[in-house]
Amino acid sequence: MELGLLYSGGKDSTLAALVLDRFYDITLVTVHFGITDEHAHARAAAAETDFDFETLQLDRGVADDAVALMVEDGYPRNGIQHVHEHALEAVAERFDAVADGTRRDDRVPTVSRAHAQSLEDRHGVDYVSPLSGFGRGAIDRLVAAELDVETGPSEEIPRADYEAELRALLAADRDDTAISDVFPEHDQTYVHGLRN
Repeated sequence: MELGLLYSGGKDSTLAALVLDRFYDITLVTVHFGITDEHAHARAAAAETDFDFETLQLDRGVADDAVALMVEDGYPRNGIQHVHEHALEAVAERFDAVADGTRRDDRVPTVSRAHAQSLEDRHGVDYVSPLSGFGRGAIDRLVAAELDVETGPSEEIPRADYEAELRALLAADRDDTAISDVFPEHDQTYVHGLRN
């Protein structure tokens, strides 16, 4: 069964691919809006795995709506959630199954049971969230055993998650201070390869 896994080049989506590898024919899928070339970071991370990789461009209006939500809220949660839901829909149109690297302790993005069932029913796909039962400590131990990962401040780590392009759009539409008004300081990860 062909599965499209939303892929950022970070530890969670890479670990999700490793967990699902035995059961699905996986393609790592990085969605983008054509605002930046950040998706190249995910392509480089994917090249260090044995998984197929592709990019999928979403409508720019989704990003514009997400930025408007973030500015209104003063926090990125609803904007990132908005993009994630659109990304799942787009990937579900192309594959038999769709997955992501969301974890039990994530605040954003999340996928409710109702949304997962709706996605499956409307698209005739399986939605799989292989890390949803794992807490942060368990994820960190699995990652340490399996992946070569770089961790650091979000603005310094190469990545291809939604945040990178949303930050760029926010800065272009407003100014650089708008980024710090919306995004709290936090760390990101980038996978440099698999451990032997």
